[in-house]
Amino acid sequence: MSQERFIDSLRDGISEEMRADPRVIIFGEDVAVGGAFGVTGGLADEFGDKRVINTPISEDTIMGMAVGASIAGKRPIVEIMFMDFMTLAMSQLVNHAAKLHFMSGGQLDVPMVVRVQQGAQGGWGSQHSQSLEAWFAHVPGLKVVAPGNAADAKLMIRAAIQDDSPVIFIEHRGLYFKTDPDDLPVNDIKGFHEARVVRQGSDVTIVSYSRMVADALVAAEMLGAKGISAEVIDLRSLVPIDMPTLIDSVQKTSRLLIAHEAVMQGGLGAEIAAQVQREAFDYLDAPIERVGAPFVPVPASLALEKEFVPDPAKIVAAVKRMFGRD
Repeated sequence: MSQERFIDSLRDGISEEMRADPRVIIFGEDVAVGGAFGVTGGLADEFGDKRVINTPISEDTIMGMAVGASIAGKRPIVEIMFMDFMTLAMSQLVNHAAKLHFMSGGQLDVPMVVRVQQGAQGGWGSQHSQSLEAWFAHVPGLKVVAPGNAADAKLMIRAAIQDDSPVIFIEHRGLYFKTDPDDLPVNDIKGFHEARVVRQGSDVTIVSYSRMVADALVAAEMLGAKGISAEVIDLRSLVPIDMPTLIDSVQKTSRLLIAHEAVMQGGLGAEIAAQVQREAFDYLDAPIERVGAPFVPVPASLALEKEFVPDPAKIVAAVKRMFGRD
């Protein structure tokens, strides 16, 4: 397994697509010097300022430019520094990018990727740390993906750039400088629509995505020590959701827990729970459990942030409740 960091794999995927397709361009604040976290570092040197384009500090303008460039034949990549700032570009994304293919009777495609960084880490506070994926999962016409490891970051950014639909590409700040574990399953999945079973188990299915897949795997090890065999699924794609993989696992384990960093209220876990209970109700031996953040703004205090963000211990406690254990 390559020891390339998540951020480097992401940059490699972008640069490979830019070399292969001259229509691929990048818009964003400070992207020519690497962007807020360095993902686009060095790309301006190779591809020039006509393809790696610094923009004004105006997310609405950036998104509008990308929509226009998309329908004019380009394949733009938009970098939004923090997912929280998507609030400033919602009309262009939700009312234009997501709907133009439908409203034009299929005559227009909007092949754009919107890269957004999210996650609570480092005490950045409530305006720079939110996990808002459920907002975009609610909008028909958008695809939403969230890689949880470096290998997937490269594969999935390339697939997103090649896709003819607008894709929200979620990058967790806590993953950027991590490398993949040596025992990560070989990445043999094409595109980004399939979930991956990253750990086999027989007693409970734990579904997660992005940074929390690693926490789910730690929790599975902790549960194994208590005699509970946990299967862990990395969702990878949030829209569309690979429900057949989830249903197959629940039919085997008879229990399901969904874990995400976003607040539980209105989170993606509720949608997954609703679909699973409809399709696999007769297989469930316990109510579906969810683990997520409490319904409060993300705190800036590091001590409070640690309490806010779900962790392996919270996953273990929820699974134990499913088995009637304290």
